[in-house]
Amino acid sequence: MTLTENRADRGKNPRQGDKLASQAYRAVSDMIRRRRLGAGHVIVEARLAELLGVSRTPLREALQRLEGEGLVYKGDGRNYVVRQVDIGEYIQSLKLRLLIEPHAGVQAMPFIPGRRLYEVRREIDELMAATTYHIDSHWDSDDNLHNLLIDYCGNQVMAEVLRKLRATTRLFEIGQLQDRLKPDSAEHLTIIDALQRQDADACFKAVAAHIESLIAFARLHIGITD
Repeated sequence: MTLTENRADRGKNPRQGDKLASQAYRAVSDMIRRRRLGAGHVIVEARLAELLGVSRTPLREALQRLEGEGLVYKGDGRNYVVRQVDIGEYIQSLKLRLLIEPHAGVQAMPFIPGRRLYEVRREIDELMAATTYHIDSHWDSDDNLHNLLIDYCGNQVMAEVLRKLRATTRLFEIGQLQDRLKPDSAEHLTIIDALQRQDADACFKAVAAHIESLIAFARLHIGITD
């Protein structure tokens, strides 16, 4: 995985620098999601910059953005470290999502384009019909559904809080919860049905039931009582 960079042009063209930082952000985020950079991994900037084919400046900008999202943090040696989320933080984050995300769904409902709902529904149908499990497709579908609620809720503060909470829960789920395709897909379809019908009460209940299902699933499979 490499990103091309002309270092001389970068200093002359700020837009080129921004583009490289955005590309580095997407690349590192993808490496975390694919567990090429696992929880607790210490990121050596020089080594990762060489791997991606960029200088350390756009990589550092990307890491700062990931730090703001809660995916990495500055360790004792000043290197960035991929954040590790334990079961306690995961459950607490889900409980906070339970208080907020159903409201986001209701607020987003009038503004989500019908075309986007159709596209997400089609993705889910294809996932459920597939003969082999693809974890990346599962996570992409999950992101696409929940991002509709976040992106169209009309409340920037609510959206930012939910993005950070989802970053936290995703970090845990990447390493712990992979057997959620069928329940996730069924619950997502219930949410989409409510959104397409413009049924606010059904939407609120469907989003809440989905998050409660995640909490129950974690408790059952990891063996905790609270």
